[in-house]
Amino acid sequence: MEKDLLGEMPVPATALWGIHTARAMENFPIARRPVHPELIRAMGLVKLAAATTNERLGVWRETPEKAQAIMVACRELADGLLDTHVIVDALQGGAGTSTNMNVNEVLANRAIVILGGEPGDYGRVSPLDDVNRHQSTNDVYPTALKLAAIRLLCELEREVVGLQEAFQSAEKKFAHVVKVGRTQMQDAVLVTLGREFSAYADAMGRDRWRIYKCQERLRVVNLGGTAVGTGLAAPRQYIFQVVDVLRELTGIGFARAENLVDATQNADVFVEVSGILKAHASSLLKICTDLRLLSSGPTAGLGEIRLPARQAGSSIMPGKVNPVIPEAASQAAMLVMGHDATLTMACSMGSLELNAFLPLVAMCLLESIDVLARADGVLRRLCVEGIEADVAKCRAQVENSTAAATALLPEIGYERAAEVARTAVERRCSVREVVVADGLMAAERFDKLTSPEAVCRLGMPEVKR
Repeated sequence: MEKDLLGEMPVPATALWGIHTARAMENFPIARRPVHPELIRAMGLVKLAAATTNERLGVWRETPEKAQAIMVACRELADGLLDTHVIVDALQGGAGTSTNMNVNEVLANRAIVILGGEPGDYGRVSPLDDVNRHQSTNDVYPTALKLAAIRLLCELEREVVGLQEAFQSAEKKFAHVVKVGRTQMQDAVLVTLGREFSAYADAMGRDRWRIYKCQERLRVVNLGGTAVGTGLAAPRQYIFQVVDVLRELTGIGFARAENLVDATQNADVFVEVSGILKAHASSLLKICTDLRLLSSGPTAGLGEIRLPARQAGSSIMPGKVNPVIPEAASQAAMLVMGHDATLTMACSMGSLELNAFLPLVAMCLLESIDVLARADGVLRRLCVEGIEADVAKCRAQVENSTAAATALLPEIGYERAAEVARTAVERRCSVREVVVADGLMAAERFDKLTSPEAVCRLGMPEVKR
């Protein structure tokens, strides 16, 4: 039996968690999903920074073995060895207090075991007086969330770079493929497939830079501010040192916020980072939509590219293969956009000295980063790297589309080009056939005006006077 201010509760004898965790499990069976593992491990590092600082300040001068046991337990949590003992629901009231207390109890009990005791013997190591010494949920939890986000963003950045490079490879591979460019879903002008993919690569390049810059926004933390940013119950030396220790442990350039009250009250930085994730999701969704359109058909649609076939597409239509990878990545992008709206509301709902809804912020933010990283990786490996062009179909569409008439403007002018386009529609033949049959230009000249070099040239050549 364990006791708290509300009374007693039974706790399994071998459990590393305690009564605070047991109450949270009763109170919050909501999301039915655990706290994100990266947040758990980040909590381990933040607790290790706090314990290391306290040990340096002589808090456990009389019991150095206790300090060592706590720090070993913190390192185990940071290394993912104790993930399964953090069992509270991801969605919880209390601004993350249940997560913090679950971690405190696990670290205390693990330290007790290291010292040769039995779980629950809090006379040896206390979850609150030892593990949570000079801390509050209100500075530990948001600091751990920022650390977790930075680490996951590094992985997302790597995946975005990989996707950018895959599009750059496709740009080179398809540089010679002239095709119809479309605006408002209608034939417009000629372009190359390579230029289309170059636009996708550049979009990923912008997203990569935005994601890289997120670390600057997240590295300012309120650790040491305790409950509301005033540093209540924490010695000044601890407040001045703990963030430096966290920086040493993580290799990330964390800095203590100049205004700890502001950093404890306001969660707007998470809205900013989520907005950057939403921008990437928007780019991803647009590109995936294009890939689905360009590969549509394949015989009765555009069919200009062939996506790698990943699985049978229908239980009733033989031979049908769907663009399942872009579809899956599109759904990931939509989910991130929804998470952004939810996170924005949660951050806006903070009141006075604290935001009570940080667990929801954490769930949305970390899942968004995770989902985008996985979607980018899958899209690159299982789709983009295996895309092929249907060169013959692209060429046939160029010759049959009125868009080819636009390429003739430097040679025959707008009025005659418009007449050629109209004639091609009336005769049900290609623009190329019209201009050759009507003696407007030789076939070789038409081919030169619609070559990859011509359609990708920036502007028209100089007019000779």
